[in-house]
Amino acid sequence: MLTRIYRTRPGASAANDERFDSIQQQIAKIEAARAADAARLDAELAQERAKRSDLQASHEALSRELTNAKTQELAQRQELFIASDELNNLRQRHEREISEMQADLRRKDRELRELNEDLRMYQSDLEREREIVKSLKATIAQQATAQLSLTAQLGALQAEKAAVQAEFDRTCGSKADLALQLERAQKRIADLEREAREGESVRRKLHNMVQELKGNIRVFVRVRPVLRSDILSTTLNLSGASAGAITDGTGSPDPETEARLREEAMARMVFPDKMDHREIVLSSSSESATGQERKDDWQFTFDRVFEPHSTQAEVFEEISQLAQSCTDGYNVCVFAYGQTGSGKSFTMEGGSSEATAGMIPRAVEQVFRVADELKTKGWQYKMEGQFLEIYNETINDLLGKGEFDKKKHEIKHDPKTGRTTVTDVNVVPLASATQVRTLLALAQGRRTVAATLMNERSSRSHSVFTLRIRGENALTGETCEGSLNLVDLAGSERLEKSGAAGDRERLKETQNINKSLSALGDVIAALGEKGEGKGDKHIPYRNSKLTYLLQNSLSGNSKTLMFLNLSPLATHLHESLCSLRFATKVNNTTIGTARKQTKHIA
Repeated sequence: MLTRIYRTRPGASAANDERFDSIQQQIAKIEAARAADAARLDAELAQERAKRSDLQASHEALSRELTNAKTQELAQRQELFIASDELNNLRQRHEREISEMQADLRRKDRELRELNEDLRMYQSDLEREREIVKSLKATIAQQATAQLSLTAQLGALQAEKAAVQAEFDRTCGSKADLALQLERAQKRIADLEREAREGESVRRKLHNMVQELKGNIRVFVRVRPVLRSDILSTTLNLSGASAGAITDGTGSPDPETEARLREEAMARMVFPDKMDHREIVLSSSSESATGQERKDDWQFTFDRVFEPHSTQAEVFEEISQLAQSCTDGYNVCVFAYGQTGSGKSFTMEGGSSEATAGMIPRAVEQVFRVADELKTKGWQYKMEGQFLEIYNETINDLLGKGEFDKKKHEIKHDPKTGRTTVTDVNVVPLASATQVRTLLALAQGRRTVAATLMNERSSRSHSVFTLRIRGENALTGETCEGSLNLVDLAGSERLEKSGAAGDRERLKETQNINKSLSALGDVIAALGEKGEGKGDKHIPYRNSKLTYLLQNSLSGNSKTLMFLNLSPLATHLHESLCSLRFATKVNNTTIGTARKQTKHIA
């Protein structure tokens, strides 16, 4: 192509030929160099192929060597593991042998120490025995010397023994005589005590008969003890403790201080009649306008007076015959009267233990016990009970179900039988005294109570428990009907002391309580005038639901007893005097002799 180009330009042929030759020479050099490079590359390639063949041969040889080496390594590892196991076994066996040898060494050391200790003990015992032998030898020498003197003393003692024996024989004879005299004296004392108990029982029966013939309302007075809550305010002033600390016991005064505070809190009350326990005397001292001390004494006499230490059992013993007379066909009424906080509910209902049980559970238990005893004489009794409260001149059924119903309960008196009934109330058949306790617990939970300044748990209603009993004697054909009314009156109180004036509900309760108790006083006063022969006096039973409910108990168709409960506190002296004066009027009220409700079946 270049030849063709240069041929087309003849004017520059010489220069072009030279350039052409030069280019051809360069091309020839390049081709020669390329041929040399190709030959060199072929030689190198052949050399590399030879090296590659050598390397592959070497690789295969090395692979074979590596395989052989791995095989040898596995074999050596197995041998190493076997050798290691054998070494471990040898080590463990050597360790066990060492442990056993060490344990054996310790045991032998312990035995050696024990042997050394035994050796020391034996040596000590040997030394001690030597000392004992030495002292015994000395003692024998002394005893040999003392034996001579003891022989002489023995003769003297034998003579003295003979004399003492003779004196002992004489004393034994005197002892037998004294034992016989003591046995006779003890028998005489037992006879006198039995006669005294029988005489007391006869006295109580005769007293009951006299009271029944007189037809008066019997009155028992009970003074409660001073409680710790009564001295709370005094303790707070002295110790500066909080009320919470006093009530939980952490701020309680010491026994001496507490005894002194109790004595200071008590009113001056004495019980001079230590034989019949029928008198109570209250005393008070004050300063006159001229500065002179004025002393006042008030003496009262009732059928029985119980001091603060009297127990529930002692109180019930006095009314037990009265309570059980309902099984003979009598109507019996026992009601508790007194100011708020004087212990009426405790006397009538009592506490949770047997020792603190009140008059209601004790009377019911006695009635059931007497009814069981009379079964041997042919009597069979059926009993039923009801429990009511009079709250704000409204009768509530404490044995009803649910809330107090809206029924209007009416009081009905049967002039022929002298029986009092209340309409639309729950009358429960009674089979045991335990059932009565359950009903009492139910009624206590439903009764209206509230806290006042005078009583933390003040009854705000009058409660009336009625036990009706009907008996039949199949052997004699006789029947009887009796009832036992046990009444816990709400306490009389003054508005300024109870703190009820600032509470509309408490104020209404207090007004109704005082109104009904005032109505009871009016009835007692009218009965007293009627008993004195002042004509056909009208008795205002209908002025209150309470007096109307108790009409038959106050009108001579019932054996009636009033429990007057008194507070022992000096701050309640005025209320106590008012209660005692009212009780005196009640005790002097003649209501007539109770009639026995019996008849014979034709």
